[in-house]
Parts: sequence; structure tokens; C-alpha cells
Amino acid sequence: MKDTEEYGCLVVGAGAAGIGIACVLQDLNVGRFCILERHEIGASFRLWPGETRMITPSFTGNAYGLLDLNSVSLRTSPAFTLGTEHPSGSEYADYLEALAAYRKLPVRTGTDVRDVRPLEEGGFELATDKGTLRSRHVIWAAGEFQYPRTDGFPGAEYAVHSGLVREWKELPGEEFVVVGGYESGADAAIHLARQGRKVTIIDRGGRWTEKGSSDPSLTLSPFTKDRLREIEDGKIKLLAGYEVHWIEPKDGGGYLIYAENANGEEAFVHTKQPPILASGFSGSLRMIRDLFGYKADGGVLLNEYDESTAFPGLFLAGPGVVHGNLIFCFIYKFRQRFGVVAGEIAKRLGLDTSPLDEYRRAGMLLTDLSCCGEDCTC
Repeated sequence: MKDTEEYGCLVVGAGAAGIGIACVLQDLNVGRFCILERHEIGASFRLWPGETRMITPSFTGNAYGLLDLNSVSLRTSPAFTLGTEHPSGSEYADYLEALAAYRKLPVRTGTDVRDVRPLEEGGFELATDKGTLRSRHVIWAAGEFQYPRTDGFPGAEYAVHSGLVREWKELPGEEFVVVGGYESGADAAIHLARQGRKVTIIDRGGRWTEKGSSDPSLTLSPFTKDRLREIEDGKIKLLAGYEVHWIEPKDGGGYLIYAENANGEEAFVHTKQPPILASGFSGSLRMIRDLFGYKADGGVLLNEYDESTAFPGLFLAGPGVVHGNLIFCFIYKFRQRFGVVAGEIAKRLGLDTSPLDEYRRAGMLLTDLSCCGEDCTC
């Protein structure tokens, strides 16, 4: 590799967002672009616990104008490629690899991006372990799963984050405590209970006991609810409305967890095994945090093209995209912004954007965010 290479666009990350948006760049004839991946294509998905499955169902409906919910590109379907409705992480990574190979996408695996530096004349310089690259535009699609959130409260270091478990069946012990009751916490509890273990979930929300929102980013999925109904009574106990404040090891062995609800009622939970921390992920955006502006609640500030408001030319793709109260954390959500980002880059490069018409028809070019929101009445 030369000391410095010039590109029209660089994509950081070869997961669902990176591969998907690269397909749009290719269809728009953005000729000089490259995807940089420090591991392998779909590496984050291959880190999922072996028993974990995608909660969104895959189904082949392309012939009737319905894109598979887990597809990241036109005329493809993980259901067709993999022959399963709820793929494992490794299976989904196989789909991404097959898509990248079929499209002959310019992916550089084993390339670690260590720094992104804005240039005075515009554009960015990316320092990697394989040399320096420059580009007028950068799309940050490095994802979240490789960055577990483990600092939410004192003593969190004594817990095992759910994202670091390779196989639930390999964990020793008969009783477990899971901190966090959203999808990853419920998934952990389900797989442990299926093996005959007893699980206590401490969840500060009411996702399990309230009907809640129709937005799947805010409530448990039907797939998870179905699996919970299959669990034998008594295997999973829910401590709802309690927030964990600290964990500490006990002299006689095991761990003590202190939690409190909104009324000030206390709960002390003892567990022999290290607690399971299902507290989500901090995301890769922290690596280039200074290149974005932030809202009062800590959310990243993006313009109408999912572009940094601090450094134009730097775009965000993937589950970190948020606009107001709209959370684009599922594949079928954040893929709707692929055409927006790639189209704006193509426009700035003076390219024909008419290929985006097909993306709009397929629901991958969402520009009017006012049409989004909860509208389920029953």
C-alpha cells in the first residue's frame, strides 16, 4: 500500500451497515470507494453467543415488493440465502460475506482504523495500521456489538457482560442474576432457563409487565415474548422497576447486588455466580467522539443527511442513528437511510442519482421523517 491513497468515499466497518451502504455507493457509480474492516466481514455477528438468533424474522417477499426485514441490499434475502427465519450471528455474517463477494465490493479486511483527522482543505485523513488514506467523505459504520457497556454503576466489573459470552450452556452454576431486561437480558434468561437454570432478572423498566410501545426499539419483540411463554413457570423471576446501584463480592463467596425502585424500596439480591450484565453497548462512535456534536441528553447531532454537524463530510450509518424520538437501531430501520447518505455523497461528486428511485420504492430511501412514529391502534 502506498503511504497515502486518495478516495472519494471511505466506509469504516464491514457489518450490516457498511456492506449495505457500500452496495448503494456501487449502484451510484461512486468509483473510488473502499470499505475498511479491522477483522473480517460481519465480525461482530460472529461474536454473538452461539444460541442467540436475530429477533426480526427473515422471509422472502421480494417478488411481491416486500424486502426481507434483515436484508441490506436490493434483490437479496437472508431467508433465501440461509434457509432460516431467525439466523444466528454466524449465519448472518455468512450472508454478508456472500453479498460482498457477489457484488465484488472493495473490502479491505484486517485493516484497523486508528484515527480520523479532518483536513483544513476539507475531507479527512485516516490513519490505519496499513498506511494513511484520504477521502472527501467518510461513512462511519463500525457498529456497536464489539463495545460492551460495562461502567454503568460501581462494581459492574464483577459482572460478565452478555456480549462476551460465547455459549450460554458453557456457564457453570444453577442460578443466575441478569441485570437488564431488554432483548439481550431476556435472551440470556431464556437460554439459561432452557437448560434448567433458574434466573432472576432485575429490570428498571416495565417492558415485561406493561403493554408499552408499538416501537420494537422500546419493547420486547414478539419472537422474544413467544420464547418466554415457552419457559417453565418459576424458571425466570422478574424484579421489575428496580435499578441496580452497585455490586460487591461477598467474603463467603458470591456477589451481593443492591437495587432500588422509584419509591425508595430496596432490594438485596445474592448470587453465587457473577451477575450477567445486559446493559447494552457504548458503540464505536466513542472512537471519533470529538468529530460530532451532541444533544443535551448525550445523543449525537446529525443533519438531514445523517452527517456530522461539526465536520461536514463525515456521515453515520447503522444503529447509532437517531433523529428526535426516532431510533434506527434495527436493520430494517437504519437501511432506510442508506440511500439518503449515499445519494448526498453522489450528488456532491456530481454523479447521476436516478438509481435511487429503486431504493425509494423498496423502502431504503426515507427522507420524510414526519411519516415515522407509532401508529398501531390495536
